[in-house]
Amino acid sequence: MPAHQPPTVAASPRRWIGLAGIGTGIFMFTLDGSIVNVALPTLVTELSTGFATVQWIPLAYLLVVSSLVLGAARMGDLYGKKRIYLTGMAVFTAASLGCALSPDVRWLIGMRAVQGLGGVFVAALGAAIIAEIFPPRERGRALGFIGTSVLLGVALGPSLGGLILHYASWHWMFLVNIPVGLVAITVLGRVLPVIPRSHGRAKFDWPGTVLLAGGLVSLGLALTFGQRHGFGTGPVLALFALAATGIVAFLVVQKQSASPLVDLRLFTNSRFAGGLGACALTFVVIGGISFILPFFLQLVGGFSAAQVGLLLAISPVVGGITAPMAGHLADRIGSRWVTALGTCSIALGCFLLATLDENVTALSFGLRAAFIGLGTGTFNAANNSSVLNSVDREHLGVASGLLSLMRTLGQSTGVPLAATIFGLLALGHAGTRDALVLLDLPPASLVHGTRWVFLAAGLVALAAAVVTTAAKRGEQGSKSA
Repeated sequence: MPAHQPPTVAASPRRWIGLAGIGTGIFMFTLDGSIVNVALPTLVTELSTGFATVQWIPLAYLLVVSSLVLGAARMGDLYGKKRIYLTGMAVFTAASLGCALSPDVRWLIGMRAVQGLGGVFVAALGAAIIAEIFPPRERGRALGFIGTSVLLGVALGPSLGGLILHYASWHWMFLVNIPVGLVAITVLGRVLPVIPRSHGRAKFDWPGTVLLAGGLVSLGLALTFGQRHGFGTGPVLALFALAATGIVAFLVVQKQSASPLVDLRLFTNSRFAGGLGACALTFVVIGGISFILPFFLQLVGGFSAAQVGLLLAISPVVGGITAPMAGHLADRIGSRWVTALGTCSIALGCFLLATLDENVTALSFGLRAAFIGLGTGTFNAANNSSVLNSVDREHLGVASGLLSLMRTLGQSTGVPLAATIFGLLALGHAGTRDALVLLDLPPASLVHGTRWVFLAAGLVALAAAVVTTAAKRGEQGSKSA
């Protein structure tokens, strides 16, 4: 299903300014997903709350985004991507002010949920708008810049949050969004062309949206509570069952709906389905190693929290530099083998990380982490271009939303998998089953656990490479596909 763009949209001379505005919005959205984490200990004290409650500050944001991303994408297809995106930016910016002025933790959690409600339109429609305003021969390079925005947001979140806490109050973590958001809204409102809506009289699929949101929220809660209370406990199993029921019911409704949230026929396109599958597998790897690396660097390597923050920035910074170049390469030679190159680089980085031990240095870690960043930037730019080029224009929003959903679900799955592998192998090496002493185990046992996490992550990355190369090329979206 090739993507066809109206000539007036693809030829807009101000599309590069629009790219900068879209990139700014996505950077803000990504930054706010991680910047608040570093402030959680401070918020426990300043808001007079407990650890169990304060965890809902990031969780409320993530649950809203993951559960509503496809609905937001479909609204963009039906009602106009520019208008819906700008509305989302306005809600996100206003909610940032609400977060900054929060008098207590409950208000802050509520405002974070509203912030996620605005941010979900930014996450769902950013790549789709880029696919609309850039012709296929430039799309990979443009999506590479979007990938840079994402990776820089991930890299700078903890560091910027730490600086703000050091020199100002936690309120400024949200106040900084307001001038940036207002500038982005003003610029995009002026330079983005009016993007035509999808043809026909399709209606928004409210039953499908509710069922999918319920299923994904249940899944997110099951993964979250499972890490804390055990995946075999009754409430967690009930949440998994509720998630499965909601998702199955969603699929049934999609088959019967005249205007479904997701046209399931898209998945008969192996290039589209393979790209989404590879995306999910890749972010299982990213989520898992991102979770385990801080523990390895602090407990085994003996690095300070500040040093760990700098070391963890290596991979996303390298990815941010690589992404535009990888997108340009995908435009020239095609995305299929560029995505495979990216996943293979991630796998190599994981296998190299598995060789580290108690003698790890900043240099030895940085050289290995660079392969992860190189692969992530390469994969994201090329794979996003491939998936968006494989659908026609009326499905661009949903395709963009599905990519965002696969990233979120992959990361949400990777964290508990990594935690489980690490815990079982480290405790087994130490000859104990007491999970309470996990972080106090000897360095050799911690190295054993993390080593197997990295090895497993490398194998999953290789599986992603197989998926992306095995997918048939299907219909060509363009010469560059």
